[in-house]
Amino acid sequence: MSCAWRSSKTMETGAGRWLATALAMSFVLLVAVGSSVQAQTPRPTPTPTPIPSPVPTTINSDLSAGAAVANLGSNFLERLGEASGGFGRASRSNPGGGGASEATDAPRFRTWGEFYGISARTGPQGEFVGDRRQTLGGVAGLGARIAPGVNVGFSVDQSRTAIDVPMALQSATLDLTQLGFTASVDKGPWTWAVALVHGFGKINSSRDTGFGTASAGYNGQISGALTELGYYWTMDQGRIVPKAALEYVHASTGSFQEVGGLNPVMASGATLERSRILLGAEIGRYWIVDQKVLDLSAYGKFVDNFEQNFNLVTVSLGAQSISVQGIGEGR
Repeated sequence: MSCAWRSSKTMETGAGRWLATALAMSFVLLVAVGSSVQAQTPRPTPTPTPIPSPVPTTINSDLSAGAAVANLGSNFLERLGEASGGFGRASRSNPGGGGASEATDAPRFRTWGEFYGISARTGPQGEFVGDRRQTLGGVAGLGARIAPGVNVGFSVDQSRTAIDVPMALQSATLDLTQLGFTASVDKGPWTWAVALVHGFGKINSSRDTGFGTASAGYNGQISGALTELGYYWTMDQGRIVPKAALEYVHASTGSFQEVGGLNPVMASGATLERSRILLGAEIGRYWIVDQKVLDLSAYGKFVDNFEQNFNLVTVSLGAQSISVQGIGEGR
């Protein structure tokens, strides 16, 4: 009996040890599997900060400034060409009066001055959102008759242009100085004139970035030439002067680096070339009042921009860069 009891006890104890060992192994296995699953769970990848990139509208004020430089050069050239007409043309045809020969008349000099204002608006085209420009300026000149029927003149033009690009939150100012030379030759009712201009100026731009103002300062230049042929048809103290002209203008703005604001950009220089034909006529009349001359004239012209070339401007922001097309005029 005693042996049987001991044998049963031994078996019971062995079974208990086996069950405890199995439970312990199961617990260790579950812990190991749990740790393995936990170790294999992927961690979320952090989202990289996007690299800022420039947008085409960033340099709208620069494109507007380049167009303003070219247009002011054309305006000055055309005024210089027109300065060869008017009452001065009539007096040069008969300076002594009564049919006197021009050869008997001493060299004549004349000075002239002018204040002007120009308002211009450019509509949106492509990536350009449009602008408004207001120009105030003054021009002074000196002319001389150096030989019968041969006249020369020198002029200086100074202007300031305020440029506003409201849709792009940008503005700029253009201070431009232009030097002009004109020469004309009279042969009967015909007059041939040529005008040359070279200008240089300073451009200051400002751009609202939302976190401050990004500003830049850079230079602008203009060179141009105009040749004009006119026929002077007189009627007592009145005149009708048909004219045909050919004009060429080359304008450029320098490269710049903005300072201040959020993400200031850097841009390369820009150039613009334009050739145009002008056909028109001037109608005028003069009066002599108290030994002074009052001259009134009006003119109109047809303009054909038969060739325009403007380069791509590269805009850079850090390692990112884009190319932006310049703006031109219609034909």
